[in-house]
Parts: sequence; structure tokens; C-alpha cells
Amino acid sequence: MAVSSGKDVRETRIVTRRLHDVANSWTYDNARADGAYEMWDEVLRRADPADIHAQVKASGLRGRGGANFPTAVKWESLPDVFPRYLVINGDEGEPSTFKDREIIEKDPHALVEGVCIEAYACKINKAFIYLRGEFALGYDRVVQAVADATANGWVGQNIKGSGFDLDIVVHRGAGAYICGDESALIESLEGKRGMPRIKPPLPIHAGVYAKPTVVNNVETASTITHIMKMGGEEYAKLGVGRSTGTRVAAISGHVKNPGIYEIEFGMTFREIIFDLCGGLRDDRELKFFLPGGASFQWLVNCDEHLDQIYDIDDISAKLGTTLGSGAIMVYDDTTDPLLVAWRLAKFYAHESCGTCTPCREGSGWIEKILYRMSHGLGRPDDMDLLLSASANVSPDVMRAPFTQTTICPLGPSPVSAVASLQKYFRAEVDAACANQPTLIPVSAT
Repeated sequence: MAVSSGKDVRETRIVTRRLHDVANSWTYDNARADGAYEMWDEVLRRADPADIHAQVKASGLRGRGGANFPTAVKWESLPDVFPRYLVINGDEGEPSTFKDREIIEKDPHALVEGVCIEAYACKINKAFIYLRGEFALGYDRVVQAVADATANGWVGQNIKGSGFDLDIVVHRGAGAYICGDESALIESLEGKRGMPRIKPPLPIHAGVYAKPTVVNNVETASTITHIMKMGGEEYAKLGVGRSTGTRVAAISGHVKNPGIYEIEFGMTFREIIFDLCGGLRDDRELKFFLPGGASFQWLVNCDEHLDQIYDIDDISAKLGTTLGSGAIMVYDDTTDPLLVAWRLAKFYAHESCGTCTPCREGSGWIEKILYRMSHGLGRPDDMDLLLSASANVSPDVMRAPFTQTTICPLGPSPVSAVASLQKYFRAEVDAACANQPTLIPVSAT
């Protein structure tokens, strides 16, 4: 039986501190009283863009959207072309991922201040905050935060007499998960259908309106202010290896205390699940968990997996999965892994934009096969059929990170669940599919 680590495990609240410590933290007056825009004011008076670059580089900050690319390296890749743009990706649409939403709704001024400092560092005068269409409350609060920042002179023309201009546009998506991909987001932002672009060119070279564009995640932008306050080297003392600082994780499923937790890199999954989140509901047995959200391979109830540290590089090298979107989904021993795999496949089949044939067709067939397998109508050879169908989307199904035959990573996403079933639940799946039914229904979707 999985048990607690026995340690006094706590969060390291940096990005999320205001959410917990300040009442009505989304309002300008309360955020300002807690220090909002003080760092921006200091940057305007004293800092050179190169100084900000140096601090962010020293911090080791890597993108918090899931790609884990070093933020400073992305900034340094900007060609010497103007105008250039900054886009904040707030299109958080992956199942059980809700950490950015909390920042958007409860601390929008941290996001706006981070955007200001980042734009100044990259010599950008126009920024876009792209929010998931379903974030109605978050949209209202970010729009109000930008309006309040503008009214108080933190955004606009010749900010605080510095000679620096910044216009921030808040743009609401139309409810397509595919727009979480940075290039599909840019297409949507330009008024076109949200479909991923073939790369190269990367957005850093040809993004919005074919101009150089920095795309960063909400949490990434919100972290910039704190790095400037702490100093890059001090921030880098947190974490482990190349995974420096903290990560805001959305933890859901069968834990006693779900929610968002700000985790210092280096904590183990045992500490996260059984100490921070209080263990499983009704003290049931852990069956499996998804360490990086719906798009990546699962882990199970064993010491090797539970004692794995929360580290971007280590988990990939040792266990072939990733921390992904910042979601941890926990399932107890009452859960049918086939049903979980089917529900995830159903989501991805629905959200496929249809650009790439392997994804358009493959995700649909994966969903249909998993539907019958998870509804008591599976055939003895269905798992092998599932692996065969998956191989057309990702040629090496069991390898992580996946190879892919699609433009964006949505195509291989349902393959993660298939690989996990094969690795950890093959015997259970084969037993469930031992009796071939007379009729094979088509999916209910």
C-alpha cells in the first residue's frame, strides 16, 4: 500500500502567494497595496533590457506551458526586425489542467506586470493576451486589469515618462483546444481558423502578421516579475538540476485535497499525492496517475514511480514521460483504465482540426476501438489493433517523446494512453476483451 513520505511537505508559494494571502487579489487596489507594479516601476527607472535578459537567463526559467524551452534562449532568438510582438498563451484547454485559469482569474495584475516587463526586455510595443473562450470570468478580470493598469499609467504611451510605449490587447478564443498550439493560436489571433502552421518558420521568426513573435505561457509571464525581485541566481537556487524554481500544478482526481499547488522542483510524487494532497479519497489504494496531464504517458502505484522526483529532464530520461501541462491526474483502484483511455481519446478525436490525415483519421479510429473495448464489447485482438492504428499516428508507439506524423502534438496525444495500457495494463485489458461479441457497435460520438 502506498504511504506518505513522513516528511513535513509544504508548498513554495511565489507565483501563487497573492492568491492565498490577499483578499480580492484580482482588484487593482488590493494588488497594488501588495506590491503590484513596483518591480515594473523599478525596471522603467533603472533597468536596461539586457539586464532583464541576464536575470532571466541566470534563473534558468523554462516555459511553463509544457514545451519546457528555456525562456531566455527564446528571447535571444528574436531577429533584429521590427515591429515584433508578444503573445501570451492563455488558451488552457487540456482536460484537468486549470493552473493558468487560477492565475488569470485571481491575480491578473501579476500577469499584466509580467507582460510589461517581458515586452520591455524584448523591445516590443504590442502584446496580446489570448484567453480560452470558456474563461468568461477570467476574461472580464484580465480586461479590467489592463484597463486599470492603463488608467494608472502602467500601460500606454510614454509609460511613466520612460519613452516606452506598450499596448496590450486581450483576445478571447472561440473554444478550440487546438489553439493551445502556438501557431494555431496565432492563426486564430489573425482572424483565421485555428489550425497549426508547418514549422519552420517558427513564430520567433515569423509569427503574428509574419513578424517576429515571442509566445509565452501565462505562468511563464507571471514568473518574470518574481525573478526580477529575487534575482536570477537566487531563483535558480530553488529546484533541482536544470529544472529551477517552482511549477504550479493542477492536481485532480481521487485525492482528498484537489486544487492547485506550487511545487518546488525536486519533490517526489509520493510527497505530492500523499502529503500535499492528503492521500486518496476514502483511503483507497492508488492505481495509476498521469504526471503531466492528458497528453502524456501514465505512471502506476510502485515505489519507482512514486519516488520519482518532479523534474523535467529526470522523469523523461528514467520513465519516458513528462510533466507536460502541469496537471497531475490521480486514479484509485476502482478505476477502469480502459474507460479513462477512451474518454481521453474521445476528447482528442473531437478536438482534432482535421489538417493532418493521421490525426483526423487515426484519432477517430483509436476512439472507436477504445469505445468498444471499454464497454464490454472488446475482441481478443483489439489491443494489437489499437497499437497498429496508433503506429500510423506515431510510428514508434512505445517511445517517449513520441515521433509523430502530424504537424502538431495533438495527433500523438491519444497514443499516450494506448502506450500506457500496453505497458501497465495489458493483462487487464486482454482479460476484459477475452470474449468476442456478436455485434460491434460504432462509437456513440
